[in-house]
This record gives sequence, C-alpha cells and structure tokens, in this order.
Amino acid sequence: MNLAEMERKLIAAARSRPISEKVPYAFEKRIMAQVRERPAQDARSLWARALWRAAGPCIGIMLLLGAWSFFSPASTTSTTDLSQEFENTVLAAVDQAQSADSVW
Repeated sequence: MNLAEMERKLIAAARSRPISEKVPYAFEKRIMAQVRERPAQDARSLWARALWRAAGPCIGIMLLLGAWSFFSPASTTSTTDLSQEFENTVLAAVDQAQSADSVW
C-alpha cells in the first residue's frame, strides 16, 4: 500500500472520531517533542550501541582469564614442545596425502 494513502486514511479515521476529554491538554505536543528529541534509529546505530555495551564485559572477561592464566601454577609435567605439536597437527593431512600418493 502507498505510504501517503495509508497516512491519509489514518488521519481521516482519526478525524472522524469525536474528541475525548480523557486526553490531557497538549498531549500531542509533548509526544511530538519527545519524538523530535530522539535521534533516528537505523540498523548501524543499533548495532554500534550494542557492540559498545558488550565491549566492557568482554574486556572484563579478558582480564579475568588473563589473570587466571598468569597466576595459575605452571605445570611441569608436560615436557613436549607446543610448537612441535602444532606443526605435527597442521601438517598431518599433508603427510597423509603424501603417503597415499606414494601407494598409488
């Protein structure tokens, strides 16, 4: 439906209703003033606000986990080199592919 047509129908329906005394004086002016004060809400501003609100807890969690890992006692039971284990894990697929190619 056309937005202008919908607005015209809404205004016509509102004007056809009798004025009620239940509505406080200058109610529409107060509401319109509040609407004008609010900035336009688009998707980017909503996401930006949500991400900035989430930044504080994320930093707090990061600091807690960093302190936990820094102050936790170091285990001396593991003598393996982490970089060597990482390299073996990453290159495991390549080694399997080479061994499969050599069979054929």
